Amino acid sequence: MLNFLENLDRRWIFLLMAISVAVPILFGLQFPETPSQLSKQVFKEIEDLKEGDKVLMAWDYDPSTEGELGPMATAFTRHCCEKKVKMYFLTLLPVGPQMIENSITNVIKADFPELVYGEDYVNLGYKSGYEGVIKVIVTDLRGLYTTDSGGTNIDQIPMCRGVESVQDMDLVVNVSGSYPGTKEWVQYAATPYPKEIKMVAGCTGVQAPLLYPYIPEQLKGLLGAIKGAAEYEALVVNKYLLKRDENGKPLTPGEEISIKDVDKKYLEGKRRMGPQLVAHLLMIGLIIAGNIVFFMRRRADA
Repeated sequence: MLNFLENLDRRWIFLLMAISVAVPILFGLQFPETPSQLSKQVFKEIEDLKEGDKVLMAWDYDPSTEGELGPMATAFTRHCCEKKVKMYFLTLLPVGPQMIENSITNVIKADFPELVYGEDYVNLGYKSGYEGVIKVIVTDLRGLYTTDSGGTNIDQIPMCRGVESVQDMDLVVNVSGSYPGTKEWVQYAATPYPKEIKMVAGCTGVQAPLLYPYIPEQLKGLLGAIKGAAEYEALVVNKYLLKRDENGKPLTPGEEISIKDVDKKYLEGKRRMGPQLVAHLLMIGLIIAGNIVFFMRRRADA
């Protein structure tokens, strides 16, 4: 057995990894999510908003990171729609407008058709300049954004009247996939104006460790990778789609809503966590097996 494990062809390991990823996808395996404190804090910041509050939705990601960040953006948009806040979408990435349009089309137009463009949400689109854009709009929004993404003068958009800078926002929600992203928003918006600008964010797994030092001062909460997306998604789905409390009990006695009745787009993070969880368990198992083989061989040679 020892010799077999020592000489195991690596192609068998590749096959096991392929199976561990394929099986959850093919059979739709999903696992329960227990939200972390960071996810709960993100949820709380949006939950504490009042109807009519202004929220800047900075979607700084593109198709290359949509796998991790798309479910976050969908959950953020759904949560803000439920809270009936005013949403100001913008992006610092050239392909970002496509991501904004996905959120508007798949969530707002599909599930909240009563929301009116220009009164409940607006798409300010993309501006070039990277972090330079943040440096300007943090004190003078109209210095760069004179029209929305469709060319309409923002003075003609009801929800833009009286908005002079990012400091007028009640919360900044950033979804970050690369540069510029959350780090730049923290450095040039949240840090210089800590009392005026509250911020939560979602980012890729690679970025997350670099952002933890900013919690809880500059960042009130952070979602890291698809795991953070699935946790926050579970909080939003549980309260607003399944209508249950933190203990999983229906908010209204006798009201039972099945998870099967929930639109799949609001469970995408949970679905994507399945293959990742099984693959990670396989990796841990292989590491343990490798160490066992190592110590067994050492004992045998002693």
